Amino acid sequence: MTYAATTLDVRVTGRRIVATFVDALVFAFFSWVLERVFGLEGADGFDLTTLSNTGTLWLSLVVLLYYVLLEGLTGRTLGKLVSGIRVVDAGSGGRPGLLSGLVRTLLRMIDGLLGYLVGLIIVVNSANRRRLGDMAAKTLVVRAR
Repeated sequence: MTYAATTLDVRVTGRRIVATFVDALVFAFFSWVLERVFGLEGADGFDLTTLSNTGTLWLSLVVLLYYVLLEGLTGRTLGKLVSGIRVVDAGSGGRPGLLSGLVRTLLRMIDGLLGYLVGLIIVVNSANRRRLGDMAAKTLVVRAR
């Protein structure tokens, strides 16, 4: 689905925060599953320090694929679906594509510093409420229709 650029509502900062928390719960679940698969006894919750090197690698792969595939192909993660927002290509208003999904995801390492405080500061101070990943990937996060 494509939207005209003038109809996009980018004032979704609160919804982005909710989406981030929901996605964190998804990763906590994946972490729990990986802890069980790799036989870690007594490890509870989303704690990367308790995962073996193999588990950490698998969890990192899950996170990478989760964001790249879901945002790139559909514009939505589970968190974005729940909070009513989506990622769109800034030029066309359509789906971002896998390359944009990859760029957005890789730049989460910077945007996500200090519990996404860096990303939040950039979002509230930038045109069209974009974090570094959005700027580099030429995407917008907008209210879903």
